[in-house]
Amino acid sequence: MLDQFFSQISFVDIFNFCVFITFTICYTYQLYYVLVVLSRKPKQLVAKKNHRYAVVVSARNESAVIGDLIHSIKVQNYPTELIDVFVIADNCTDNTADVAREAGATVFKRFNTEQVGKGYALDYGFKIIRSQYADRGYEAYFVFDADNVLDVNYFREMNKTFDNGAKASTSYRNSKNYDSNWISAGYAVWFLREAKFLNQARLTLNTSCAVSGTGFFIAADIIEKNDGWRWHLLTEDIEFSANSILEGIRIAYTPTAVLYDEQPVTFRDSWNQRFRWAKGFYQVFWHYGARLAKGIFTNPKGSRFACYDMLMTIAPGMLLTIVSVIFNTIIIVLAATGAMSTGVMIASSISSIFFCLFNYVMFMFLFGVLTTFVEWDSIHAPTRKKVLYMFTFPFFMLTYVPIALVALVKKCQWKPIKHSISVDVEEFSEAQQGIAAQK
Repeated sequence: MLDQFFSQISFVDIFNFCVFITFTICYTYQLYYVLVVLSRKPKQLVAKKNHRYAVVVSARNESAVIGDLIHSIKVQNYPTELIDVFVIADNCTDNTADVAREAGATVFKRFNTEQVGKGYALDYGFKIIRSQYADRGYEAYFVFDADNVLDVNYFREMNKTFDNGAKASTSYRNSKNYDSNWISAGYAVWFLREAKFLNQARLTLNTSCAVSGTGFFIAADIIEKNDGWRWHLLTEDIEFSANSILEGIRIAYTPTAVLYDEQPVTFRDSWNQRFRWAKGFYQVFWHYGARLAKGIFTNPKGSRFACYDMLMTIAPGMLLTIVSVIFNTIIIVLAATGAMSTGVMIASSISSIFFCLFNYVMFMFLFGVLTTFVEWDSIHAPTRKKVLYMFTFPFFMLTYVPIALVALVKKCQWKPIKHSISVDVEEFSEAQQGIAAQK
């Protein structure tokens, strides 16, 4: 009886210990990233030449915000004759095309209800640009979402990165509606953390970064090589990043190029968006996971760690948390119904569930606090809201648990997220200049 008791306890404890060790081994390197960011500054770049770019924007019913983006491009501290703006009005039922055209963009209307999603719209736009505007000699393409606005120095700073040889680069992603509510703030802190404590560390360590949604450029020769945009999974940005790393293409990061985007404010929109992201990450993991694992050992030495880092980015780590909770819940039910003996089993599994969730919440809380304080001056919100949303951030992240679980079993269809917050880019630019002056 005593031997059976100890064997049952050992089995539960060993399982939970293995989950904990797996997490620790896989993700401890990201704590080193934090030390890198806090102790070292990225190299300052200088551009010798101003290059010619095309901006490509996929927009679906974005008439409320598309004008702000185009305006922020038109007022750049960069030669305007070197930037052309192309908007793909994708399955629009409003006047997005008219607003974009009046703001100064070249507009392509697209109607396709079978190939739905940003990746297909981008490919459609690239094909037209390459066939009808090839004589303009674009050296790289910038990709933005319609709800973005850019700091006035955005192109000047990104040009430095391109001029120094980068084939692709992402940028600093801030939010224009951090202070709307706890949901928009949760997104904002996550993207600030990604920019500061992931991509900046990768830049400093000279490994590859990852494109995340919007605000990046791709060299024209990459588009030519791939005959357009050929990445069409639900998270086409992460798919592009994984594919680039496998091919030995280093994605750079430009911390001085600041982009602002709009975050969802309702839980329904947030669920739909993050559900698509979770499903998309599973897709990328399924398509690229094995090759990335192989690349850790077989890729050229300069990109082996990037393969590991990318694998950890797309790996369904959240599933370990879910599996742990489900496993211990089953143990509790079996013990409570008498299928497994002793109340100690129940206590052990309850404590394991609490330990798992508590650790996750505390880890996210500490990252939220660290990110908020380090990026304090860059967050456009009252002090009281910055403090409040440090405490709501871990609970925002905790809602990923059911999203990740549902994404395993439910099909996903692309659903547009409504954007309606119009901002004056000059106000953000003045604030950003004040931050730079303080530094």
